[in-house]
Amino acid sequence: MRKTISTDAAPAAIGPYSQAVLADGWLWCSGQIPLDPTTMQLVAQGSDEAAARAQTRQVLDNLRGVLEAGGCGFGDVVKCTVFVADMGHFGAINEEYAQYFGTDAPPARATVEVRRLPKDVAVEIDCVARVSA
Repeated sequence: MRKTISTDAAPAAIGPYSQAVLADGWLWCSGQIPLDPTTMQLVAQGSDEAAARAQTRQVLDNLRGVLEAGGCGFGDVVKCTVFVADMGHFGAINEEYAQYFGTDAPPARATVEVRRLPKDVAVEIDCVARVSA
């Protein structure tokens, strides 16, 4: 079984990809960047720590929308990949991330500094979740 997931609670795809794909009980969420899903405008432009925090919150709010559309939530996430434009903001991004995933049993994760992200944002996050039956 393979089903594409689409929701207005997250930004529309800006390329030839789906917001998420549900396959055999697993939800594969595409990377989210800090676009407001209503206006499709970037949230908190800039390269300082405050912008990185605000962008991380928007990214995770977008992921929440995709997860919910796929029938799950943050507690079902088993793996995330966090892409950051500046590892100097890792602490701030990590603090915001912990507000969504907690610290008791967070998902597995990789964090990678990249040279550049779409629209020159500070952070992009994708995830994989197990959909409960």
